[in-house]
Amino acid sequence: MRRRAVANLERVRRRRTVREFSREPIPLDVVEAAVAAAGTAPSGANMQPWTFVAVTDPAVKRAIREAAEEEERRNYESRMSDEWLRALESLGTDAEKPHLEDAPVVLVVFEQAYGVRADGTKVKHYYVRESVGIAVGLLLQALHDAGLATLTHTPSPMGFLRETLGRPDNERAVVVIPVGYPSPDATVPLITRKRLDEILVRR
Repeated sequence: MRRRAVANLERVRRRRTVREFSREPIPLDVVEAAVAAAGTAPSGANMQPWTFVAVTDPAVKRAIREAAEEEERRNYESRMSDEWLRALESLGTDAEKPHLEDAPVVLVVFEQAYGVRADGTKVKHYYVRESVGIAVGLLLQALHDAGLATLTHTPSPMGFLRETLGRPDNERAVVVIPVGYPSPDATVPLITRKRLDEILVRR
């Protein structure tokens, strides 16, 4: 048990967000297995209120990038506070999002605000955001364990994703996750993570 726990810790410690992706194709069945793993997440009343859309069509990825960059330019120019912009400086982010086209697969995760029965009536969902958050965590680890790089991208607002991907009214985009191999010249910021004694409280 201890060996497995420590081995898992060492694996996830090596996970880093990548912003420069190779265009080299990746095995789609590996991505499907990772999504299936995410689908095992616990959820409120076992409603499983999530939809994962895997985008590989270059034209659709281009449309997503163009819409995301338009929103991001507005964010950087007027929506973000000075404090927020300063917090992002060390990460080197800006409104340009080439990863949305370069990554061979772009996963868009939607939360289902409510379910819809076959007759069109609504089904109440519980703890939707929490449930989807857990599923995304499992997804990221599964992709990392498989040897794929990821980026969690949250363009704001994200309403354009439902329209671009033709999703129904009960779904809201939560996160965009480009998936692939890092480009040969990919770099990541030098960051630190909080120590265990900073995040764990024993009572």
